[in-house]
Amino acid sequence: MELDKKILSFLKPDLADKILQESSIKEFPKGIEILREQQYVKVLPLVVSGLVKVYSRFDEKELLLYYIEPAQSCVMSFYAALKNTPSKVFAVTEEDSRIILIPVHLLPNWLKEYTDFNELFYNQYNLRYSELLDTISHLLLDKMDKRLYDYLKKKLELINSNSIIMSHNQIANELGTAREVITRVLKKLESDGKVLQKSGELRIIAEW
Repeated sequence: MELDKKILSFLKPDLADKILQESSIKEFPKGIEILREQQYVKVLPLVVSGLVKVYSRFDEKELLLYYIEPAQSCVMSFYAALKNTPSKVFAVTEEDSRIILIPVHLLPNWLKEYTDFNELFYNQYNLRYSELLDTISHLLLDKMDKRLYDYLKKKLELINSNSIIMSHNQIANELGTAREVITRVLKKLESDGKVLQKSGELRIIAEW
């Protein structure tokens, strides 16, 4: 409970207490889908610990949109909840995660009553918009080797680790490309001395 209160410390105490009183708090193991595509959103996630990744599907391909880190929520779920429309995204836990689940029927009144609750989601929209601009910049300006390198670097920072175990297919899904492309580019990064591959484990060994 202390961790839950600490993660809400950026909110005024009365709103933080209200969220903890009215919401449920659940532990989700790694790899659990906590939101399905086309599902009506009944609870809004606020991550306490762990990491959640949010995807969308385009032409049967999955594309990673963003990660939800501690003290963050999901702006796509927030919008779908307010508009009472089916979710256009799905969310999966990247690590074992502790998540506050806020009943969405409380949102309209809280948005009117608590200014800092509004600020929470304005800040989330701003964050995701900035990330979107970065993604567009990568797509327009960077070659795949730089995109893949930056993706791996960010992933390692998010999980606070020096290495990661991921299949080439998993990486391809998150970057919206083909497995063969990832295999080829990883070999290039390895030959360039930037990345080390061993038994499915990936490690960055040099700065770009």
